Amino acid sequence: MLIRVGSEIVFTYPAPTPVVLMLYMHPVRSPTIRRLENLQVQPPTPVQEYFDAFGNRCGRTVVPSGRVVFRNDAVVEDCGLPDLQVPTAHQIPVQHLPYDTLRFLLASRYCEVDSELTSIAWQMFGSTPPGWQRVQAVCDFVHGHIRFDYQLARPNRTALEAYRERAGVCRDFTHLAITLCRCLNIPARYCTGYLGDIGVPAVPYPMDFSAWFEAYLGGQWYAFDPRNHIPRIGRVLMARGRDAADVAITTTFGPNQLQTFEVWTYEVPTI
Repeated sequence: MLIRVGSEIVFTYPAPTPVVLMLYMHPVRSPTIRRLENLQVQPPTPVQEYFDAFGNRCGRTVVPSGRVVFRNDAVVEDCGLPDLQVPTAHQIPVQHLPYDTLRFLLASRYCEVDSELTSIAWQMFGSTPPGWQRVQAVCDFVHGHIRFDYQLARPNRTALEAYRERAGVCRDFTHLAITLCRCLNIPARYCTGYLGDIGVPAVPYPMDFSAWFEAYLGGQWYAFDPRNHIPRIGRVLMARGRDAADVAITTTFGPNQLQTFEVWTYEVPTI
C-alpha cells in the first residue's frame, strides 16, 4: 500500500532565529519512499542536513523574522500489515545485551528510572514471564492507567508525573511504558512518526504526529503502542531517541509563537 505523509507548521519569530528540524522520515524508511520528501521553508531559507547521535535525519537553518512556514510531503510504500507480534520473544540478560542498547536502560529527561517507579515496576510486573509477555503487561497497565485527554497535554510532563496524574497524550503513555520497561531491565526507546487511521475507525481529533516505543527482545527491536493498544497498520518512523526530548519536531533557539499546525497521513492509490 502507499501512504501519503506530511505536515505544515507555521511560526512567527520576532528576530532571525536558529532552528533545528526533525521533519524528515527516518533513514530506515528511505528504501520505501516512492515520492521524495520535499521540505520547504517559506520564505526560502537554506537548510543544512545532518544525522544526530541516534541516526535521525535532521536539518538546521536560520529563519528570518516574521511568519515562517515549514512544509514537507512525501509518499511512502508500506507492507500493509499490522505491527509484528512475537509472543515468544525472550528477554536478554543485561550482561549479554549489545553495547548500543545499554543507553536505553538509563534514566533520561522524561523517563525517571532512578525514581520510585523502579520499585513500582518490580512490585507490579516482577512475577510476569520475562520477555514479550512482560512488556505487554506493562502496556496493558499503562493503557488502562492513563486517560487520553488533549486538553491536559503539556510538554514537560515526566513518566512519574504521568503515573501520578493518570492523564495525558500519546507521549505520556509512551514515557511511562518506556520507564517501566527500563526499570525491568528491558531496553526501550522512544519513537515518533506518522500513524493514520488505516484499518481502524477514524477518531474525531485533528491529525497529529504519534508516539510509540520499541523494546529490545530476542535480539531485535519491536514496536509497542500503549496508547492505541492494538497492532496498527502504517507506522511511518521519523525519529528515535531516549525520550521526546531527543526527537522534537522543531527546536527553536529564541522566542517564537506557533500559529498553525497540520499533519496528514492517509492511504493513496498506486502512483
